[in-house]
Amino acid sequence: MLPDRITLTGIQVSARHGVYAAEKVTPQLFLIDVTCSLAAPASADDLATTVDYAELSEQIADVATTGSVDLIETLAERVAAVCLAWALVAEVEVTVHKPQASMPVAVADIAVTITRRRASDR
Repeated sequence: MLPDRITLTGIQVSARHGVYAAEKVTPQLFLIDVTCSLAAPASADDLATTVDYAELSEQIADVATTGSVDLIETLAERVAAVCLAWALVAEVEVTVHKPQASMPVAVADIAVTITRRRASDR
């Protein structure tokens, strides 16, 4: 049986991530998608038996807007750690989009996707 999943798509943050000096000064739009696979299905019609996605979205936005990293891969790792801090999350897939990345050719989007599991599940 496949695990239950909670997906948040397109969490929007304005942040200063990037390798180039200008990216550390001028905020850019980042979009973050997460899919959390749950360790167990909700056992009741009770928020305490699942992941509060409103709270999770705030935690993701907080980590994405705190400080600055060079690589969106690093940002994705930080977001994954936030998700895996929830006891009910067994695995998470995180995609960080950087649609305003400075590129030598026109592109619609730049994105990195990672999948991480709780250490005990490896």
